[in-house]
Order: sequence, then structure tokens, then C-alpha cells
Amino acid sequence: MGCRTRSPPLPKGDFIKEPLQALLSKGSFTCVTENKPRRHEVHLTDPRALRAYAHPTRMALVGLLRREGPSTATRAAEVIGESVASCSYHLRMLAKYGLVEEDDPDGPGREKPWRATAEYTGWPGWSEDPAVAAASEALTLSVAENYFHRMTRAMEVRGRLSREWKEAEQYSDRTLYLTPRELSGLSARIDALVAEYEDRQSDPTRRPEGARRVPYLQIAYVAPEIEGAS
Repeated sequence: MGCRTRSPPLPKGDFIKEPLQALLSKGSFTCVTENKPRRHEVHLTDPRALRAYAHPTRMALVGLLRREGPSTATRAAEVIGESVASCSYHLRMLAKYGLVEEDDPDGPGREKPWRATAEYTGWPGWSEDPAVAAASEALTLSVAENYFHRMTRAMEVRGRLSREWKEAEQYSDRTLYLTPRELSGLSARIDALVAEYEDRQSDPTRRPEGARRVPYLQIAYVAPEIEGAS
């Protein structure tokens, strides 16, 4: 997740885009209902919405709907390991802030499937409004914790992967000395490279044989200016 989006209608801050569509981004996911194409991104600027989305179950639900397409609360509960009542409640809360909606409100049956309203979620990376800034920082922290949790789970079962996949995975970091403009430019260039593969999310026919879902984390942060800090 990085500060990569810019939103002209909302000049008070740069936006962070969450990609892990599996999340729970820009990340993350992508079966689109034929008659209801999803928006590219939904921007959260209301502190209440930012706080609401920071809940791990809600991030898991949005990630599921983005990844697999419309789902009922019952099916979602089976996948993410929560109760149906809990999923129903959290889906309603997500709908309140425009992150999900009923896929076919007038369709048959008592339990209606839900769908994600957008591919990605964006929120301010900076705001002059203290309430928005605090809620945004809390959401970013929640997402970072979710990334760590999901990566840890993947490491626990990494032994099942083939040698080819193990050698292809990346667990590394580099320290760079950059200006804000250089960091933004670097992020944009990486975004352009990753975008070459994004159509595979919504169109399984574009996925080559052997392709698997790979959450790709893009994180860059300013190191604390404290002697000895790493």
C-alpha cells in the first residue's frame, strides 16, 4: 500500500490506495457482475467511515467480495470463519458507507448476495482535519497489521510450495535516500509495471497456466530520525 492516488475533488489530502483486493486494497477480488461494473475506487473521507472500515472482519469481507464476486452472508461466513449473524451485521455497516451493496435487491430469495462497489479503497494519506487525519492513520495501521497477519499465515504453510514458487517469492528490503517527489515518481513507475497484470483479476481467461493469486505489497515509509533506529 502506498500513497499513489490523487483525488482532485478532495484537495485536503493525498490518498492511500489499498490494493490487496484480498484485503482488503489497490489489493485485495475481481469477479464483476455483468450488468453492474464496479467503480475503480471508492474514497473514504468521513472519519466514521474510516473507523468503520478499520475492522478486520469488514476488511476481510470486502476482500472476499472483490476477489470472488457476489456472495451471501452465509457463504461469506463459511469462507472467513465468522458467524452468519456477524457477517450480516458487518455487511450492513459496509453498505452504510458505500463499500458494498446488495447485488440484486429485487431478486428472489430471502438472503440476497452482496457485492463490492469498487475495485480499490482509497483514504487520505494526509489531511488538515485532525479527525480525518487520526481516523486515516488508525486505518492505515489496521491495514498494516492485516498485511503482517496474512503474510505470517502464508509463511506457516510455505513448506507446501514447490521450489519454483519458493525461489520466486520475495522477502527483502532496501534503504533508499529520496525526496518526496522522487518517491512519488518511483511509486508511479512501479504502479505502471504492476498494472500490466491487473486485467487478469477480472478476466480469468487472461491468466496463463500455472498462475496463482499473489498479493503484491508495495510499502515505502520514512525512517524515524532517531539515532540507531532501523
